Amino acid sequence: MVRITNYKELKRDDDTSFYLLELQGSIEMIKSKSTNQFYATVKKAWVSSTFEEETCKSLIGTEMPGEIEKQEVEPYAYLIKETGEEILLHHRWVYVPSKETSQLEEELSINQNLEVDENVFSSNGEYADV
Repeated sequence: MVRITNYKELKRDDDTSFYLLELQGSIEMIKSKSTNQFYATVKKAWVSSTFEEETCKSLIGTEMPGEIEKQEVEPYAYLIKETGEEILLHHRWVYVPSKETSQLEEELSINQNLEVDENVFSSNGEYADV
């Protein structure tokens, strides 16, 4: 499960706004390579939305099925604000819906694209098993 924890407004080139939702995964315990001690962390990702600010505010705390996963991307520079150090990253964190959610969406999509057989209904409009 992931939880919506925040939102932020961004501006497009044409000066219109849209909102991103911050998603946070479950707590994980990671072992430090330098100290060999465990620390608690969560993965976070941002997703675009079509919502207005009030809707984004009301969604904070909402849980959704899925998880945050690491996705390999073309290398890009990232500035660590606290230290001013610039590093090169090769990944980003993305939201991945749960398999059940993905399967349901796929089934709905398939059902919406089914061709209608006009011979399935009788002339009086009642279902006739063919």
